[in-house]
Amino acid sequence: MSKVISHSLFTDFDINLFKAGKHFRLYEKLGAHLIELNGVQGVYFAVWAPTAHSVSVVGDFNFWTQGEHELYVRWDSSGIWEGFIPDIKKGTNYKYKILSNNGDIVTEKADPFAFYCEKPPHTASVVWDLNHDWKDSKWMKTRKEHNDLDKPYSVYEVHLGSWKRAEDNRFLSYLELAEDLVAYVKEMGFTHVEFMPVMEYPYDPSWGYQLVGYFAPTSRFGNPQDFMVLVDKLHQAGIGVILDWVPSHFPDDAHGLGFFDGSNLYEHPDRRKGYHPDWKSLVFNYGRNEVRSFLISNALFWLHHYHVDGLRVDAVASMLYLDYSRNDGEWEPNIFGGNENLDTISFLKEFNEVVYSNYEGVQTIAEESTSFPMVSRPTSVGGLGFGMKWMMGWMHDTLKYFQKATVYRKYHQNDLTFSMTYAFTENFMLPLSHDEVVYGKKSIADRMPGDEWQKFANLRLLYGYMFTHPGGNLLFMGGEFGQMSEWNFQESLDWHLLQYPVHSGAQQFVKDLNKLYKSEPALYQKQFSQEGFEWINYSDHQNAVISYVRKGNNSKDDLIVVCNFTQIVRKNYRIGVPRKGKLKEIFNSDLEKYQGSNVLNASDLKIESSPYDGRDYSVELLIPPLSVTVYKFS
Repeated sequence: MSKVISHSLFTDFDINLFKAGKHFRLYEKLGAHLIELNGVQGVYFAVWAPTAHSVSVVGDFNFWTQGEHELYVRWDSSGIWEGFIPDIKKGTNYKYKILSNNGDIVTEKADPFAFYCEKPPHTASVVWDLNHDWKDSKWMKTRKEHNDLDKPYSVYEVHLGSWKRAEDNRFLSYLELAEDLVAYVKEMGFTHVEFMPVMEYPYDPSWGYQLVGYFAPTSRFGNPQDFMVLVDKLHQAGIGVILDWVPSHFPDDAHGLGFFDGSNLYEHPDRRKGYHPDWKSLVFNYGRNEVRSFLISNALFWLHHYHVDGLRVDAVASMLYLDYSRNDGEWEPNIFGGNENLDTISFLKEFNEVVYSNYEGVQTIAEESTSFPMVSRPTSVGGLGFGMKWMMGWMHDTLKYFQKATVYRKYHQNDLTFSMTYAFTENFMLPLSHDEVVYGKKSIADRMPGDEWQKFANLRLLYGYMFTHPGGNLLFMGGEFGQMSEWNFQESLDWHLLQYPVHSGAQQFVKDLNKLYKSEPALYQKQFSQEGFEWINYSDHQNAVISYVRKGNNSKDDLIVVCNFTQIVRKNYRIGVPRKGKLKEIFNSDLEKYQGSNVLNASDLKIESSPYDGRDYSVELLIPPLSVTVYKFS
């Protein structure tokens, strides 16, 4: 095997950008790149290891022998080691073996910029390319029309390893999912899928949230091009793709980023900032320029090379607060005496600015569980710059309310209506995510009170209320057909339940709910604006009924929504309405096809010049039990 040839893909400008924390295409320089040098095919390797004494590339090609292929350190104090090794081919396994300055051999490290990794539990990096003949040009040219904040956002959250499995309980491959999953999501009418982390991770029970290969889709389901096919097929079907992105922490596995070159290279050196007590993991040093380049480059990498339409940023609250999950004495205030992590705030602002300035029609979404201000407001006015934020308060309050027996709900109506006091302080997405169906919390369907009929009537009511509440929507897989058991990442969803009418009815309901959401502009055009919502009556706690108006850009599209949170049919129930005319019932969660009791307003309802609810006009309705009904002016 040929020796290492001194060669560089870096220019002085690249190095200056890297040191300044402004190199956002770092994956084009660092890592393993198949190139031709002087007519010879091979691989250019480059790795950042500033405190290393020496760095060798080891792998299949040299029997994993240290010192056979030592890289050259750059003269410019960048800490980058690089070199070209002839004759190495695509598919070659490799790692970096690093001798630290203190003379200790650091464990063989996987390449932080590898495009592909060995299938776990093996941990080597794999030389690979990113070539793919994309067929989603129509989507990419028009995705802004699908992905803007005034467009429908109905997100199906998916864990690729457990959505569906083969008969022998093996994973479905990316290519199999490109057929089965794409067809299913399109049939159900969701506008987007959100994949729980697909970046390479060593430990299955982490669900992907303990990343090692930040630039490599996990090899559990296939190679990088196979994952590209999955994204491509989703786009061809008119479905957007959101990836969970985890810049909040990383595991300390021996082959990973931790103590990479014998120093705290990627993690913060102060354990009060560099170690996460909840997850027993390491925390990035957001104040180090080279780390910022690494993370922001990673975000852009998925948007660029995998045509991803959005990034949902995990555990933002844990990043923002110095005292997150820490007791007194375990954290140090910032220079102003506060508990905010100023480096994180600066990093998140820059991340969002770079994403939105480089890619039109994409969104960033924050999983942020506190009242930190202006998460989804532009950085130009002092915000963090995210496009949306998960509405965790709505989720907790609403699920707490729905778990109560209906006879007690009249005492807790504030749990439902409180969300509207802050609904427009952020661009909120309403999540019923994977975190709500594990660790003894029960599935969403099984949390509902009452007998089977009431459980599923409540489930439909919950989803109907969710989709007609202002904001985007996210539903974890299995919730759409009323999965009864908690999510188990080691098994398929319980698809056999669809043979039972209550489950197939729930599935049909979600399908029709998506159709309603996408076809009625009043439900999405002003979903993040106070102008898009108006209460009719939120105070009828005695009957546990609420009613409200959803508004679009044109008043002719206005919708009236009425929710009945008890199993009592409300006859001749009067509500105030904003104008004359007639109302037509266009959606009813109690229909027979959903396994409801089929109480409905079959004919148009005449609006009377009879003041009610503070309005000049009113109408009498027949309100089904445990239902959401939607009406339109005709």
